[in-house]
Amino acid sequence: MTPLENKILDVIQDAFPLEERPYLVLAEQLGSDEQSVFVAVENLRRSGIIRRIGGVYDSKALGFISRLCAGKVPSTVSGAADDSALEKFAAVVNVIPAITHNYVRSHEYNVWFTVMAQSEAEIQKIVDEVCANTELHDVHILNATEKFKINTVMGGAGAPANRIGDEKRHCEPKAKQSPAHFLSANDRVRIRIACNDIPHTLTPFRDWDVSCDELREDLALRRMRRFGAILRHQEAGFAFNAMVCFRLDERRETKDERSVILSEHSESKDPAGAILAQKPYISHCYNRPAFEGFPYTLYAMMHAQSAEDLDRYIKEAAQSIGNPGYAVLNSLRELKKTSFNFFA
Repeated sequence: MTPLENKILDVIQDAFPLEERPYLVLAEQLGSDEQSVFVAVENLRRSGIIRRIGGVYDSKALGFISRLCAGKVPSTVSGAADDSALEKFAAVVNVIPAITHNYVRSHEYNVWFTVMAQSEAEIQKIVDEVCANTELHDVHILNATEKFKINTVMGGAGAPANRIGDEKRHCEPKAKQSPAHFLSANDRVRIRIACNDIPHTLTPFRDWDVSCDELREDLALRRMRRFGAILRHQEAGFAFNAMVCFRLDERRETKDERSVILSEHSESKDPAGAILAQKPYISHCYNRPAFEGFPYTLYAMMHAQSAEDLDRYIKEAAQSIGNPGYAVLNSLRELKKTSFNFFA
């Protein structure tokens, strides 16, 4: 990427200007001109580094719930590698709008996908449908019992390898949110539009027929987490990714070491999640319930620019929380990654 493209990404991931002429505002911020900034952003979109530019909404604030599902799909037949069951699974999942993310990971539980709906019953129905039409089995639907960090803002390929956004974006207590049932018909139309990719024009919001003032209000009410560019990690230079799951009942630190950790994070009953949330290479961090065959409860998504960096990050993270047992679930294949389109 060019120096200008790197500078642009540092800005627009977190805060694409909600102005009638956003590229002019960016140009003024970066000491460039409107057309050059527009061309640079279009190049980033065309190359695939930018997946989309749009709103990232808080599902709970809009009356939806999200669940992570872990399951098994056969990848061998008679001992030989065979991806046919995985391919059928991917084909079924790809046409279900409620399933937004779907990965093959390096574990006995080899498929992990997220489902979003307005009730637990709806989520169970969707999972049952996938099981009925594929070889998916032994599925566990996992809620997040505690959220420590949600941060998909990443440094560009030219940024330091351990930089993934500002550490201040951790999950903090939020201001009171506008209840979902207070959403007007106009709110629902605007949110549905803003979940898509902005038009490829100099005046995208005018061409979208969406009010920038109302989008800013969505941010102020915490309906929307951010309006910005969502990247493809691999194309942005972070090709090595893993979900690392820690078993906190197996920590091996000494009593003295444990007391130091607790004293620094006394506000939490168990500070491990808060400690990991401070790591810039970790984008997501949650507590989830353990299940049979998977005794891990603290989940952290880690990103790196090399296998060596990823291994170092994992060891550093484990040491920082007392060296618990952990499982590394490398991202082997991305079967699906989309944004949920609310009120579609």
